[in-house]
Amino acid sequence: MMAATRPGTLGELKESGYRSRSVKDEIRTNLICGLQKNEALFPGIIGYDDSVIPQLVNALLARQNFVLLGLRGQAKSRIIRMLAGLLDPEVPILAGSEINDDPLRPISKYGRLLIDEQGDDAPIAWIPRDARFVEKLATPDVTIADIIGDVDPIRAARGGHVLADELTIHYGLLPRANRGIFALNELPDLAGKIQVGLFNIMQEGDIQIKGYPVRLPLDVLLVFTANPEDYTARGKIITPLKDRIGAEVMTHYPEGIEQGVRITVQEAWLDRADNGGRPVAVPDFITETIERIAFLARADKRVDQRSGVSQRLPISVLENAVSNAERRALANGEPEVVPRPTDLYAAIPSITGKLELEYEGELVGADRIARELVAAAAGETFAAWGGEAVTSELDEIVDYFERGGLLQVGDTASGAASLEGFRTVPGLVEAVAAMGLAKDDSPGWTAAACELVLEALVAARRLSRSDAGSYGRTPRRPSPPSPGKPTFDV
Repeated sequence: MMAATRPGTLGELKESGYRSRSVKDEIRTNLICGLQKNEALFPGIIGYDDSVIPQLVNALLARQNFVLLGLRGQAKSRIIRMLAGLLDPEVPILAGSEINDDPLRPISKYGRLLIDEQGDDAPIAWIPRDARFVEKLATPDVTIADIIGDVDPIRAARGGHVLADELTIHYGLLPRANRGIFALNELPDLAGKIQVGLFNIMQEGDIQIKGYPVRLPLDVLLVFTANPEDYTARGKIITPLKDRIGAEVMTHYPEGIEQGVRITVQEAWLDRADNGGRPVAVPDFITETIERIAFLARADKRVDQRSGVSQRLPISVLENAVSNAERRALANGEPEVVPRPTDLYAAIPSITGKLELEYEGELVGADRIARELVAAAAGETFAAWGGEAVTSELDEIVDYFERGGLLQVGDTASGAASLEGFRTVPGLVEAVAAMGLAKDDSPGWTAAACELVLEALVAARRLSRSDAGSYGRTPRRPSPPSPGKPTFDV
């Protein structure tokens, strides 16, 4: 319906043939339309096509409230925010209503009085779908007044009402979500008595404010998110509320490296050229190595798996690695930004801050674990890209260092300068070429591939790396990799 022809009064709305429907019916109808057209219902959500999204669609088709249950960084909040796209573009309400009164079926005293006084001349307002989505982060200090409402003494005094009058109520978030979606993040953090208020209004539709019963048959879709760890760490969902939630949909981390890479590349900020920077070219083997860091962390016994390893970890690592490469490109006047494995060590702070460690991990330290994860990820990526096919070249590289060869490459050296250094190691550039990782028109890309080979040899303990940046034949005490000026040695 065009804005110029929208009804402006209750009478005009009736004449237009408008029919009221519940928000769950509205979402169901729009969802069916999207399914019939094979539209992407949740664009940008990767890896859930055969798991989470079908369960979510089933709950919506059944007109059920639901909870998304999963560990941190599994797109729960993003999914519930996208539900607003299933609402109609706009709906009519009685003008001035705080709880989006349906003009044909008002539930507030304000709405009923407005129609009693003005009849078909009662003014109509139209609200967009975004205004019908209300989201709240549950915290222990949330009160029943925040969610349901409270008596407003000032309003009572100004209007000359007794406190028991419904017109004195200052409505909370849930009534203000009437005819829309009310989303509550981290449900277990909500105090039990507040959860009681939720399930009462979900089932019976009546509430009490300051001891006065107020009948509010709200029309709302309730969606929640929760972390399984929260059930024992900070709180729980009370049983009567759980019983009234129609569906419990479990989310999960990417099931494969390819899925994870797609998510990370989609979410990471890489378009630096539009902000005064230079074009960014991230080698595929670098993004894969970064993704493998998260996968390895999710399997590491030193990392608390109950808390999970968020998908934000590889996203942050990729952004910081690109930033380190960008700083190098600007300093050396390079035309494009190409991150290398050494830049992953510069992004260690993006890893350590996102790992919850077990007791054993605390003894080792987050920094050392992060460096070990980077090296191990490089080794796995190297193997996945055909490292076994260059055995002779690898033997030649190792032999070079065993015979006293030295190599030092700083993370501030340009791609061309680094590549010249790598050419001094017999078999190194040849191994990269044999694996199809070299790029003739990009020294930085080829240098990154050379570093990957050396990192893989370090992960396999065929080479070692020192913090000082130099290597020799004399064995040194093992130490964590350094983000600055990595060198490689036997």
